[in-house]
Amino acid sequence: MHGNRYDDTWIVIPAFNEATVISDVVADVRAVFDNVVCVDDGSRDDTAEQAWRAGAHVVRHPVNLGQGAAIQTGVEYARSRPGAAVFATFDADGQHRIADVIRMIGRLRDEKLDIVVGTRFAEGTPNNMPTLRRLVFPLIAKLSPTSRKLRLTDAHNGLRVFDKAVADGLNLTMSGMAHASEIVALIVENDWRVAEEPVEILYTDYSMSKGQPLVNGVNIVFDGLLRKRMRR
Repeated sequence: MHGNRYDDTWIVIPAFNEATVISDVVADVRAVFDNVVCVDDGSRDDTAEQAWRAGAHVVRHPVNLGQGAAIQTGVEYARSRPGAAVFATFDADGQHRIADVIRMIGRLRDEKLDIVVGTRFAEGTPNNMPTLRRLVFPLIAKLSPTSRKLRLTDAHNGLRVFDKAVADGLNLTMSGMAHASEIVALIVENDWRVAEEPVEILYTDYSMSKGQPLVNGVNIVFDGLLRKRMRR
């Protein structure tokens, strides 16, 4: 145990076929945070066993349902745990840094915020993202009306920290990558107080091989627009 500082914090890691890296990712997270839940989203390898051996709580989907569904399952598990008050979504491929999570939690606790989302595009932030993606993803954010309303520059960053009110109100219905736009829409609909925090993404050959095609970014925006129309 690491004392009481983060006893109320749960890290949610959605994972699909990440057996080669998940043990190291969970171990790195648990060096600071005791409470980690890994949602094995129908993996065909031993992701679940590797995560469990590294000390994570493990919830398994029998079939692959997509990252949105995995995040929803993980948040539901975490928010049901006694004393849970702070939550973070954290990618399974090793792209995210613990230091960024700690800083985001600090902002959540010290400022009047409900959710802090990471951004790769703040001025001065180290960014080794491939050039095409670095050009396209900010444009995707600008295409999204909800992102523009909140002045978010990187709405599809997987690193987020939020409080119990957001965790209790999170009800993702879009199971795939469109969950990112759905989270932004929920921020607007619930008037959650949001801020961006500059974060560094650690791009590796492995994480890039697991990345989403650029066309998915456009699909995310249109899925978000469709959700908005359906809720009217």
